[in-house]
Amino acid sequence: MENITVKKNSLSTLNGKSTNKGHIFQEAVLLTVILSMVLIMSFASKYFFSLRNLEALLLGLTVEGPIVLAMVILLIAGGLDLSIGSTLALSGVVTGLCLVNGVPLIISICIGLGSCILVGMINGILISYLKLNPFITTLGMMIALRGLVQVIAKGRAVINLPSTFLVIGQGKLWGIQFPIYLLLFLVFIGDYALRNMRFFRQFYYIGGNEKAAFFNGMNVNLIKIIAYSLVSLLAGISGIMLTARIGSASVTVGQGIEMRVITAAIIGGASLMGGKGSILGAFLGALFMGILSNSLNLLGVDVYWQNLITGMTLISAITIDSLIEKRKKREK
Repeated sequence: MENITVKKNSLSTLNGKSTNKGHIFQEAVLLTVILSMVLIMSFASKYFFSLRNLEALLLGLTVEGPIVLAMVILLIAGGLDLSIGSTLALSGVVTGLCLVNGVPLIISICIGLGSCILVGMINGILISYLKLNPFITTLGMMIALRGLVQVIAKGRAVINLPSTFLVIGQGKLWGIQFPIYLLLFLVFIGDYALRNMRFFRQFYYIGGNEKAAFFNGMNVNLIKIIAYSLVSLLAGISGIMLTARIGSASVTVGQGIEMRVITAAIIGGASLMGGKGSILGAFLGALFMGILSNSLNLLGVDVYWQNLITGMTLISAITIDSLIEKRKKREK
């Protein structure tokens, strides 16, 4: 009887029947909050709807947005990665060093992204096979990678990048820069895959009940490695796009981004307990954080207060998520 129950739950989760309705409600609530913020800011600042400000807002999202999309998948599977900021810096520096040393553009980008995927695979192997704590493991990787970036770049930014590379981040189509199109494409593809494709539905089941997933024949360790590799890959893509946009590869870029990404994912409906979340919700969470930061800047709020507000937002989101999970357990 127990095995039959497990299989029924598995099919329900894999088909998305048990999660989509909850996600739609959370996304609708978050969208309402965002629209309310936009309405308020339209009266509070005459610069909010200026083309320059809207472009800056969207370009800011292209750095954290792709990583949030992958982070929510990892959180759904019950994982966590604090090394994404250092991975972002690694991709830019490795790609930049390859370019200035005469390596062809495509090969340089592949080497940069390949190094990020390798980082994700190492994280995944250590956590899934050796059963190391995700927080400690990725924290150690964050520190190690930051040191590696400093060593290979000799503590300096990589400059004099070729124009053929810069067009990736600075080029425009219909007046809109390429990174914005890439972000919207990733949101569309990622949301469709997570809602409809059976492989990606497995992340929900693993995050909700890892033992049941294993006994139902899922390769839990491999799927976790894929999740960590995906986060690192998208962090690498963000790093390359940012490097191409600003024209240099900084060794300090990405510091603190992991907290903002996790905050955005949780606001978007993900949980540190695993088993829930959506791509669209994560994107809306990132959009919320972006509008909040942009609004505080326009209103002249000091940067230190902004950090305080961001930290309090994260604590509030985690507290609400914890209370919801406890209520669900009591109802069961």
